[in-house]
Amino acid sequence: MKAPRFWLFWTVLVLAGSSAAHEAAGAERPNILFVLTDDQGWPTLGCYGSIRVATPHLDKFASEGVRFTQAYAMPQCTPTRAALMSGQHTARTGMWHVLPWYGLPWAPVEEPAWREQYPREWPTLPKALQAAGYRTGMGGKWHLTTGRDGGYDALKPAAGAAYGFDFVAPPGPGSPNEGDKWVNHLTDAAIGFIRENRERPWFFYLAHHTLHSKFSAPDEMVAEQRKRGAPADGMFNATYLAMIAHLDESFGRLMAALEETHQAEKTLVVFMSDNGGFNTNYALPKPGADETVRLEPATEAFDNAPLRAGKGFPYEGGLRVPCMVRGPLSPRGPLSPLSGSGQTAQGTVRTTGTVRTTGTVCETPIHVVDWMPTLLEVAGAAAPAGHSLDGVSFVPLLEGKELPPRALFWYMPLYDLRWAATPCAVMREGDWKLIEYFGDWFDETMHYHRGRHLELFNLRDDLAEARDAAAAQPERVREMTGRLQAWIESTGARVPGDNPHFDRAKMFEETRQKPAWVR
Repeated sequence: MKAPRFWLFWTVLVLAGSSAAHEAAGAERPNILFVLTDDQGWPTLGCYGSIRVATPHLDKFASEGVRFTQAYAMPQCTPTRAALMSGQHTARTGMWHVLPWYGLPWAPVEEPAWREQYPREWPTLPKALQAAGYRTGMGGKWHLTTGRDGGYDALKPAAGAAYGFDFVAPPGPGSPNEGDKWVNHLTDAAIGFIRENRERPWFFYLAHHTLHSKFSAPDEMVAEQRKRGAPADGMFNATYLAMIAHLDESFGRLMAALEETHQAEKTLVVFMSDNGGFNTNYALPKPGADETVRLEPATEAFDNAPLRAGKGFPYEGGLRVPCMVRGPLSPRGPLSPLSGSGQTAQGTVRTTGTVRTTGTVCETPIHVVDWMPTLLEVAGAAAPAGHSLDGVSFVPLLEGKELPPRALFWYMPLYDLRWAATPCAVMREGDWKLIEYFGDWFDETMHYHRGRHLELFNLRDDLAEARDAAAAQPERVREMTGRLQAWIESTGARVPGDNPHFDRAKMFEETRQKPAWVR
């Protein structure tokens, strides 16, 4: 049996600024295909332990590349997409909330005003790649603007240039909430772009709407899952499993197109989800609900065990995502096989000037804000002038080296009761993870509590976050809380406080009508 192969990526030449230099170096630089799925949980793929549905194409891809076991995103759609495009945390961009505006303006904690549009003038990853000579394109879910530029469904093609895209796929037929959720349409658009731009380096951002609700998949694939015993509704339902199978099939078509056009060995491919999986969401409390409220499940889809909870939550099930990478390594001389940094290599094959490693697993934590510096290094592109990048390039991880120890942060000062979300922030330092709820919170039984609340978990010993160690580790909690709050302030954000507009009779009332005091 032929061993699968992985082409690690490299740090390219520092390019001159002229277009001639870009063209001359074009053959040296990898194409970049970034596939972002929606609400796909960590355990939905066979390579992450799933036994519910077969995912042969993505499992094969994992065996040819690096599979990250501790890759992190934000807990919901818009925040992750803003971080991916900007390389900045939500605390800096102000985009921690899903668009368009909705909220709980009478709740006990005041949510800071948040940014409702990604500004056209801001730097983006595709703008930086354009400046380095890349042809750039995207298709699918945008969810960073509303109105004239497009929103949840798609970025409008006419607005693509404002955000750094030479090409934007038009919307698919009907709605992305019906049929196959545009999976075939968007895959076809990506394949067309791949075929048309094979003579120059390119970047394509394929942002699928699946697996987001409303759940929908091709009828024949749903029927197949029903035959296999999946229920029509509830946890592990046939439609949800069919969406996963259909996504896997479409990914196989993408990889086949790269092979057919002889671009597989010069294309860096990334596959990841925008947040943790849709485990369970909750019905909004009835009008007049008081502090004794307990949230009731509304929809169940796919249990994220061994991770706790899912989309929208500050627990691992909401933040940790499937993430795999396959790509080229520069012929600048042999490098060492992957080792250290929590990485394990299942096999290596040396060829002239390259190392090819198969089935590598990387346990070092990475954050969504790391992608912009990483991809800019891969492309030999400069960071936008005057633009702070909050992440770090993890190219060293893929060269078998280590990253310096660092803390990871999340700023989530919002209410969204569908996911039991109340204003909080998170810090991970080594194996320790701290969650600070600023003024109220829901426990594991979904009962509501008032007051500031701190939780501490050791993820190495307690991946399921079932044992809160805060009471046993008061000094660690104090030190980490101080660093978390100092980080928030360093970004220009603020720690949320009491809401001067708190109304006990309306505290759980969600509205899409923005009050006059919200600016």
